[in-house]
Amino acid sequence: MSTDPQRFEILLVPEHIEGDDVASLARSAIRSAVVAATGEYGSSGYPRYAGDGVEADIDPATRTVEALLVDGFELDYGLSARVLDARDT
Repeated sequence: MSTDPQRFEILLVPEHIEGDDVASLARSAIRSAVVAATGEYGSSGYPRYAGDGVEADIDPATRTVEALLVDGFELDYGLSARVLDARDT
């Protein structure tokens, strides 16, 4: 049985945004997506998460995005992805 988180929220923010303050990141985000574990592993070797048009391979231990597609495309230059624990809605 895996102990990896089953859901994350990914915020796409301009690269120049610094810090980890969730409220600041949320205000600066140009897009957000809640992604859920697919049960598969990506080519990066990390678990794959998908939802809201976003597919990501995420290292659950460090919350690092190892691979990312947004609506089937790679992330544009000047943007970065931040991973948060998914908020219950």
